[in-house]
Amino acid sequence: MLIRFGFEIIVDCPAPVPMLLALSTHTEFNGRLIGADYVRTTAMTPISIYVDRYGNRISRAVADQGRTTFWSDCVAEVSGAPDIWPTFALQHRIEDLPSDTLEFLGASRYCDSDSLGNFAWANFGNTPEGWPRVQAISTFVHNHVTFGYKFGRPDKTARDVLEEKSGVCRDFAHLGVSLCRAMNIPARYASGYLGDIGVPDSGFDDFCAWFEVFLGGSWHTIDARYNVPRIGRILMVRGADASDVAMITSFGSYQLSSFRVWTTKLDDGTSVQDLNAMLETLPPPRPGRPDFGQALPGAVHLN
Repeated sequence: MLIRFGFEIIVDCPAPVPMLLALSTHTEFNGRLIGADYVRTTAMTPISIYVDRYGNRISRAVADQGRTTFWSDCVAEVSGAPDIWPTFALQHRIEDLPSDTLEFLGASRYCDSDSLGNFAWANFGNTPEGWPRVQAISTFVHNHVTFGYKFGRPDKTARDVLEEKSGVCRDFAHLGVSLCRAMNIPARYASGYLGDIGVPDSGFDDFCAWFEVFLGGSWHTIDARYNVPRIGRILMVRGADASDVAMITSFGSYQLSSFRVWTTKLDDGTSVQDLNAMLETLPPPRPGRPDFGQALPGAVHLN
């Protein structure tokens, strides 16, 4: 399956602003890229790239005074199979876990699992360990939380999500991560592209957050917002929570003028010539995300 994916973000700055952009495919993305997935910019300062400790490709840029556009446009070849649910995956004893999973057992900035232990054990302590327990947590979050862009805010923790019963996709992920960690299941935050492939068209495209759990010797994708296997997921970033993988970390103020994402399944017979021609220009805009404003969820501003 071929998927065209990319984004265009336009910012206005009163002065030059250094930025870190977590907007590229992950180093462990298991699809094949056709073209080049890297952040382009109209800014005068060249972009450099480094890989952080989670394997995320981070772009360093300086947005010019005035208007700057960042974008990327690429094609990925993926299997076309839905997410695999590890139905028979077993939960590890703490002493048997690999050392590199242990950091995903503790609380983090947005995943305050240390304050959710009593709730988690009271509600999920009687479920079988392993996949049945993770599925019970995902189903609870899916049914408990109402999705809406108007419910997103940058300081919202998992406990806030539990109490307010609302949020955006990253809030579903944070609550799922926190409840799993409270039950001694390593869990980490993830985000990327997820188009409307195999489901009704929502009318616009956006980034999506989910989470991953370590069961049966490997990591598995869990998406509490949808709570069903989905097709065409393109991994961008991983971390303890969203604070590790903010789309934009800015060291100065800016105004967000435009934000759009595309994730489109291409015809199976699309030729190399058609792909090359397609990637020469960005796709036309679709209707914008509901409740679009100047605040970009997943952005951190360090003034």
